[in-house]
Amino acid sequence: QVHLVESGGGLVQPGGSLRLSCAASRFILDKYSIGWFRQAPGKEREGISCISSSDGSTFYADSVKGRFTISRDNAENTVSLQMNSLKPEDTAVYYCAASSIDKFGIIPTRFRGLWYDYWGQGTQVTVSS
Repeated sequence: QVHLVESGGGLVQPGGSLRLSCAASRFILDKYSIGWFRQAPGKEREGISCISSSDGSTFYADSVKGRFTISRDNAENTVSLQMNSLKPEDTAVYYCAASSIDKFGIIPTRFRGLWYDYWGQGTQVTVSS
């Protein structure tokens, strides 16, 4: 059983920063690639970033490119999403998910949910003044 736990969400003003973490066992992080998704009220789920387990390659949706950074912390057994320059439209529930695909570079549709086998329960991010 793959268990993913997100943390770090909260309320932040526009222009501010938050750091989300996705905790899992070291075994899981070595074997599975991790993606971050978000879903705002009334909107479809959106894949925003992922990191491949095989080579650590990272990918970003255009909506967050240049503002968000995904990274692995092997010492803490987490995958983090550093979010800077936050905007009100970033408000959503953020989820991390694990995929058995080890190299997202060969998957152009890497942000489709069907590639991901396990999901966390989500953490709320609200960007508001």
